[in-house]
Amino acid sequence: MTTPPDVRGLTAEQLAQAYYVTQAQHARRTADRVQVLWRELDRRDLSGSWLELVGPKVLQTVTAGQMAAASGADPYLDAVLAADGETPQSSGRVRAAAFAGRAADGRSLESLLYLPVITAKQSVAAGLDEVEAMMRGLNRLLRIAASEVADAGRGATGTGVAARRTIQGYIRVVNPPACARCIVLAGKEFGWNKGFQRHPKCDCVHMPATLIARSRHAGGAFSPKAYFADLSRAEQDRIFTAAGARAIRDGASISSVVNARRGMSTMDAYGRRVRATTEGTTRRGAFYRQERARTEQRTGIRFARDRIETRRGLPQFQLRTPRLLPEEIYRLADSRSEALAMLHRFGYLT
Repeated sequence: MTTPPDVRGLTAEQLAQAYYVTQAQHARRTADRVQVLWRELDRRDLSGSWLELVGPKVLQTVTAGQMAAASGADPYLDAVLAADGETPQSSGRVRAAAFAGRAADGRSLESLLYLPVITAKQSVAAGLDEVEAMMRGLNRLLRIAASEVADAGRGATGTGVAARRTIQGYIRVVNPPACARCIVLAGKEFGWNKGFQRHPKCDCVHMPATLIARSRHAGGAFSPKAYFADLSRAEQDRIFTAAGARAIRDGASISSVVNARRGMSTMDAYGRRVRATTEGTTRRGAFYRQERARTEQRTGIRFARDRIETRRGLPQFQLRTPRLLPEEIYRLADSRSEALAMLHRFGYLT
């Protein structure tokens, strides 16, 4: 059983960090326990020993971890409200049991927890030795167990946020080690009814935002730039790629660098083979709008902004310029000045 930390006198930001530590302890303790249970499997009869002996124990362990994580939602939210000078009032209390015993995506937790056994059996069938196959299954089980416990805590916190009318939304608190996709969301504010986007093993947590407007936070957990600056150069290059990290150090927007990789592809342009992205190139994309404005300024032609203007006879702008990725910009640029100009040109610098 985890001993609740003493939260008296802590700021909302400190409470969020303390809450993260507690939630991480629940996930870690659950993962440690299921790792021990995995060793009890009979390698000669994985399915049988799982269904009859190990599986029920793992299910009970993960369910208990989910229950512990979800139970901390109300005390945490009440403490944040008190730290902000608000009276903790709620339209209802979180029922922790509702977040335990099931998977975050709604499927049966029992069937989800069986997937690592399938992974181990498939690995053996594919020719891996028994030790490696069992390790693959264990790694999958650890990811599932930790993620399901963390998701139960986040789900309960989101429900608690909705039940407190003085909470208008939440701020995403990012905790190291974090991936690039999470780092760009550090400190971003979301409405009370916005779901918490996460990936397996995500460590981010909610920090409630009350009616009192919060100032910009200086800490890395609340600022992508601060988080990036706190990383070593090697870690910056590992998380964002060498070219992406270099672009950020040159002043590029972290979100533009990270998001650019979602639509990454290789194509022929500018007389050579280049790496480009489709991110920001749709009609509502920032790069599309920027290119439309540049073309209008150069040609004096006014392009349609929407379908109504298209029907009125205004021409539709066609984007024909591939948006280069930062690494292509550095590869093609002959100087630092040219690289910076291209970073501006392709929307990584404002």
